[in-house]
Amino acid sequence: MAKTMIGSGMRNNDVPQTAAAFRELLMKNEKSGKDGVLTARERITALFDEGTFTETGAYTMRRISEFDGETPDELESVITGYGSVNGCLVYAFSQDMNRTKGSVSEAAAKKICAVYKLAVENGCPIVGIFDSAGAYLPEGVRALAGYGMIMKAAASASGIIPQIAIVPGIAQGASAVAASMFDFVIATENSKISINPPFVVGGGTTEDSVESGVVSITAKTDAEALGAARQLLSYLPSNNEEGGVEVLTNDEVNRLADTSAYASGDMKALIAAFADDAAYIELGGEYAKSLTTGLVSLGGAVCGIVGTNHAENEGRLTSKAARKAAKFISFCDCFAIPVITLVDSEGFAVCGDEEKNPYSAEIGRLAGAYAQAKVPLITLVSGAAYGSVFSVLGSKSIGADIVFALDSAKISCMTAKSAVALLWNDQISKDMSREDLEAKWNATEANVMEAARAGEVDDIIESAEVRQRLASAVMMLSAKAAYAPKRRHANLPL
Repeated sequence: MAKTMIGSGMRNNDVPQTAAAFRELLMKNEKSGKDGVLTARERITALFDEGTFTETGAYTMRRISEFDGETPDELESVITGYGSVNGCLVYAFSQDMNRTKGSVSEAAAKKICAVYKLAVENGCPIVGIFDSAGAYLPEGVRALAGYGMIMKAAASASGIIPQIAIVPGIAQGASAVAASMFDFVIATENSKISINPPFVVGGGTTEDSVESGVVSITAKTDAEALGAARQLLSYLPSNNEEGGVEVLTNDEVNRLADTSAYASGDMKALIAAFADDAAYIELGGEYAKSLTTGLVSLGGAVCGIVGTNHAENEGRLTSKAARKAAKFISFCDCFAIPVITLVDSEGFAVCGDEEKNPYSAEIGRLAGAYAQAKVPLITLVSGAAYGSVFSVLGSKSIGADIVFALDSAKISCMTAKSAVALLWNDQISKDMSREDLEAKWNATEANVMEAARAGEVDDIIESAEVRQRLASAVMMLSAKAAYAPKRRHANLPL
């Protein structure tokens, strides 16, 4: 195989002419970094089950221009291929910083798009490992077009197959855009994700990416990031038509849930109490902490979790929390993953800065995500549900199939403190204190029985029943279809 010089017809006779020679040269250039940093080949090999990785486009080479040196190693800066992860077929690409600093050329983009095509046509997830210094500058607009091709491939696959981005190194400029188009982003402590180079505007650290909501999971090392991707893939279907995911568990589905740790208001303690083996894959845990999202299995069935966390800012729904929840619900709806919503919130955030954000628009998107979802929607009001938060977060009126409430839950148009100040302030006297009136409001107007009588709560349950009742609802709704079956005619009596 020879390389042609653009516009000259000249051949680079230094290029190895056999596969064996290419491999020998390639391995010389692949060197592991320090502090747990792996090479591109080590990364992609470690992602897959041992011995299953098969490379595609292994000898793809880019165009050579007058700006290139005479180095014979011109293999493309990305490794692509397929293999099994937890026994299931997965496709992947891994950018290689040892080859022209992982720069994206037209040929590299075509390699990535080719593996995308295979992934979509075969209905299997794709994992992208990003580590690139940017576009291959000598190619100019051809390299920029390559980025466009990658973005289009990611957009076209969205909602059809799960996409997981791992950023153990650099993803800047268009690479940051492409990585952010994936369903989930896993970063390491060494990651640099930014549109502009950090030396221009600062930032770009992993911490910045977490705070901006780009990163779903943070790992310390490359190996941990790859392990997180493997674990996440085990909870996801291969494509949007596969249906619900079942995982193996020995946890008794009818066991009573020990919710004593939830007394602190930490929603993750309640999740651990009812999830199989107390296992919870939290996604975006460091972003908008007043709301948690993630995946659990319940009776072996994988479910998505959206829960307000009263231990953080009283579980108030902020614009960031609404965006986080809406994006996650949209993902679950794409891939037929049931959504369990857990509500323990004092309401919307009361903050002038929030009103300067597109606050109502973000909450509107969240309401739309619930209203349009076709997957099973199950809600548990585990604590407070004050104001329109009750309506937005998976109420029956917005589309929930089943709504439970703990017997200690409080559901009302407003908190007792606000209600007494607004409506019952004139009743305060020597014989009736403000505290007495607030207790009266909680016992009457905020009593969960009022919501049940209105048909907005299907059943009032005890905390120990949470696992049993949620699992039962998931099983009951497992055959839910977006549309009722079409009948030929009614079976009328003769």
